[in-house]
Amino acid sequence: MNPQRHRRRGISVSGSESENKQRDRQIADNEANRVAASGVRVSSWAIGVAVIIGVIAFGIAWAWMHR
Repeated sequence: MNPQRHRRRGISVSGSESENKQRDRQIADNEANRVAASGVRVSSWAIGVAVIIGVIAFGIAWAWMHR
């Protein structure tokens, strides 16, 4: 085979590897952002449910004390 051809392949493979690493970093960054957003969403729901349960418990306790 032609040595020039091998050299070109080596450069393109190296460039391709660099592009793949950059794409992988971007994908990992996007995944990290998605996980963080999901955690905030779950925390918001948990806080909301806890507040509602607390209000209900307070209402029951208040009604029990003032009967």
